[in-house]
Amino acid sequence: MQLRNIAIIAHVDHGKTTLVDRLLQQSGTFRENERVTERAMDSNDLERERGITILAKATSVMWKDIRINIVDTPGHADFGGEVERILNMVDGVLVLVDAAEGPLPQTKFVVQKALKRGLKPIVVINKVDRPDARATQVVNEVFDLFAALDATDEQLDFPILYGSAKQGWMANALEGSHDQGMQPLFDLVVRHVPAPKVEDGPFRLLATILEADPYLGRILTGRITSGTVKANQNVKALSRDGQLIESGRITKILAFRGLERTSIEEAQAGDIVAIAGLEKANVSDTIAAPEADAAIPAQPIDPPTLAMTFRVNDSPLAGTEGDKVTSRMIRDRLFREAEGNIALHIRESEEKDAFEVAGRGELQLGILIETMRREGFELSVSRPKVVLARDEQSGDLLEPIEEVVIDVDEEHSGVVVQKLSERRGDMMEMRPSGGGRQRLVFHVPTRGLLGYQSELLTDTRGTAVMNRLFHAYAPFKGDIPGRRNGVLISTDQGDAVAYALWNLEARGPMMIEPGWKVYRGMIVGEHTRGNDLEVNVLKGKKLTNIRTTSKDEAVRLTPPIRMTLEKALAYIEDDELVEVTPKSIRLRKKLLDPNDRKRDERARETESV
Repeated sequence: MQLRNIAIIAHVDHGKTTLVDRLLQQSGTFRENERVTERAMDSNDLERERGITILAKATSVMWKDIRINIVDTPGHADFGGEVERILNMVDGVLVLVDAAEGPLPQTKFVVQKALKRGLKPIVVINKVDRPDARATQVVNEVFDLFAALDATDEQLDFPILYGSAKQGWMANALEGSHDQGMQPLFDLVVRHVPAPKVEDGPFRLLATILEADPYLGRILTGRITSGTVKANQNVKALSRDGQLIESGRITKILAFRGLERTSIEEAQAGDIVAIAGLEKANVSDTIAAPEADAAIPAQPIDPPTLAMTFRVNDSPLAGTEGDKVTSRMIRDRLFREAEGNIALHIRESEEKDAFEVAGRGELQLGILIETMRREGFELSVSRPKVVLARDEQSGDLLEPIEEVVIDVDEEHSGVVVQKLSERRGDMMEMRPSGGGRQRLVFHVPTRGLLGYQSELLTDTRGTAVMNRLFHAYAPFKGDIPGRRNGVLISTDQGDAVAYALWNLEARGPMMIEPGWKVYRGMIVGEHTRGNDLEVNVLKGKKLTNIRTTSKDEAVRLTPPIRMTLEKALAYIEDDELVEVTPKSIRLRKKLLDPNDRKRDERARETESV
């Protein structure tokens, strides 16, 4: 059977997953009367809520006796570990670009990886039905992007399709007919994407995606480079440098048929399959027949840029909401996550019952924490810290720098430039992007971007769009000013009282509501001054036996600051933690006892002298 293997590359929210839905429908994978969830390939709850693709997934469709394997890849740079591996499995890429927004940084990130691998792109200009669509200019922007990324002449001679995945049609020309549905896209994929290259020799497969199944154990997905594989066949796993990891037997071969994974007895070179039966083999390892002796080359992965400490929740409210609270449970869950996500690095910290988790960015680490709390975990997490490196020649400290592209209304561009220069950012470009908006490009230290997203939306009244991408390591740029305000800290444990909160409003905005459970050392609000202040939020009004009709009986409180997980992680300082449980996100001091905090502060002052 003829095969085609393609990946779809697009920026977040440019319509990639919707396009896959339409391809599945029009190839006959879904029956006309079959109810299918919209965005069928975003199966994870968090993916549906945030409207982004986090995990790479594969599917396949039949078109005129040709099987087309389609891989839906993450568009966000934080999940780049997935993207790099996916491109090893495919022979062509669809670059999907919004007809109004044009190519954005995460498109650049993945396209750069694809061009480097020599893949020939097909450009699909999606959402041409948008009122602000500017398809012709966007095609020119895509060409400029490819040229800037050192595309070859052959890669620059890319075919273009225009259409609307939402409406279910594609056409070869901007003014083309809409009545052929997705046929022009299917035909172009068959014509433009080469059949998979098949090597001679025994069975070899490069493991690309790893997942755990409660019934089958570890499942490794990849493309068969050479030979054929059968169920119950003996195989071995080789590391990137050709060392033997383990020998074993394939218990099951699963092939992608539509959205289902079907068990098959035999698979040929060129096909993308998932295999079960090995216990130690990991992503980037080669699964091969016993007589094979060489590993398949695997790409190195970009380094993690942010790290945070996950520790056992030791607050007085620990164990009241979650059922997974021990360090052993947290450790097992983190190491299981690291098995399938090679962009994450986990190591046991010097602190008791704590683990250092390093990843690509705030979004990736935030998604991991959110997933764990939904599974019933309770944990405390520290402020994210940047992973620094040393220059091998000079020994200087290096830090990760990100390229930041911000599209903003012209009236707000001044405050954006000011805030990012305060955060040690260098402006590289400033140009109009149409419709009274400007596109600003900066190189900013990753440290300077912690928590900036919410500040940007406040400064620009929610109109700015920020995209960021790892650029390079560069010499350390010096200190960046942090939070200027202190916090209000609870002195006691119990339920917060409305009267006490009302009396404390002059001290600063609150983060809790009446009736919320608090404990000593928990952060309950933000102080209007630069120092921390201990307050009693449990103090009720003294009752008397005299009746009164005065107006102050009805306490009217100012609405509290709502802390989301991302906001909380960006808000806390080094001596504070975010307590994450299935139902709550609380802020607290690392040391709950005020005497311990004073001793720690004195010790730090002595060290600095």
